[in-house]
Amino acid sequence: MVEQMCALPPLSLYIHTPWCVRKCPYCDFNSHEPHHDKLPEAAYLEALLEDFRQDLPLAAGRLLAAIFIGGGTPSLLSPEFYQELLTAIDSQLPFAGDIEITLEANPGTTEQERFHGYRKAGINRLSLGVQSFQPEQLAALGRIHSGDEAIKAVAQARAAGFDNINIDLMHGLPGQTVDGAMADLNQALALAPEHLSWYQLTLEPNTAFHSAPPVLPHEDILWDIQDAGHEVLEQAGLKRYEISAYSTPGKASRHNLNYWQFGDYMGIGAGAHGKFSHITRDGQWIIERRWKTRQPDAYMQRRGDMRGFLAGKRAIPERELPLEFAMNALRLSDGVSMATWQTHTGQPLDALTQTLESASKKGLLEETSERLRASPQGLLFLNELLAEISDA
Repeated sequence: MVEQMCALPPLSLYIHTPWCVRKCPYCDFNSHEPHHDKLPEAAYLEALLEDFRQDLPLAAGRLLAAIFIGGGTPSLLSPEFYQELLTAIDSQLPFAGDIEITLEANPGTTEQERFHGYRKAGINRLSLGVQSFQPEQLAALGRIHSGDEAIKAVAQARAAGFDNINIDLMHGLPGQTVDGAMADLNQALALAPEHLSWYQLTLEPNTAFHSAPPVLPHEDILWDIQDAGHEVLEQAGLKRYEISAYSTPGKASRHNLNYWQFGDYMGIGAGAHGKFSHITRDGQWIIERRWKTRQPDAYMQRRGDMRGFLAGKRAIPERELPLEFAMNALRLSDGVSMATWQTHTGQPLDALTQTLESASKKGLLEETSERLRASPQGLLFLNELLAEISDA
């Protein structure tokens, strides 16, 4: 079944930080307001490293290609915390020579000295959660920073030596007009980020906005915002490489690319998810998803516990692999090479192509035998495209 294979997929690492100053009304991530003013850094560091050691045998001796530290608000934790964490991880699972290490930071929780400390700890990419520069929108979104603080944070990061910065920006905000959305976008572009995540606000279950929905722009306005924004971004020289991600040449997020290309990733921290591939002695390819204990206190209490930090795991059945693969690969504007299917799943190509026949006939996929890529229509209506594959 896997006779064409000579290596497992690339490996990255996701580290979850579960605390934030205040839960935003749109957020459905595993984030929690701390019980005390001082975060339990020492206890959480000890838990993360124990969690990492338990997963280490699954890494199969591979190098780490990328690390992404997300949350929550990772910038609430000190540079010393990350220095010790990254040094310990590198000593047990070597880093690739050009490893990309990303830290998510909120402008309202950062200062110049911390940026220097993060850079010294080995973090070489920052992702700043700006969302908007407009006071009324920031208030509606429950953000704790101002537009001026966001601009200042970028300047501080540059002064600390960061030459790879992402800005997270939302559109389709309550009462937002096309002009308002473009004002936000142009302000972000004026800061010359190497990467921009520009995505539409959605009302997710189990959020405050889902319980008490704000009045969002009419669908026609949302389409106009997207059309205008894509043109502005293209003129600014940022290539759209994923549905909501744009970058200058060579600055696409390596960790996220590994997700979309169906690579493997370790996940450590409260509620973190991971995906691992391994090949059995009889040549069977197994792909398994794993997730960790979600609540921060319960997670830290698992230190020294025979049960470990794992909350659950599930092997992906072969019949589900085409949809799982497509759900990731089709987010990319250029798609992926068809060869990626075989090298990252160990399955024959016809197992994928048979599932794609209906979507291809409806014009939702590009007509090519070398790449799996959504057509312009398919990328525009990705949910419909995936539903077509799911029903196949």
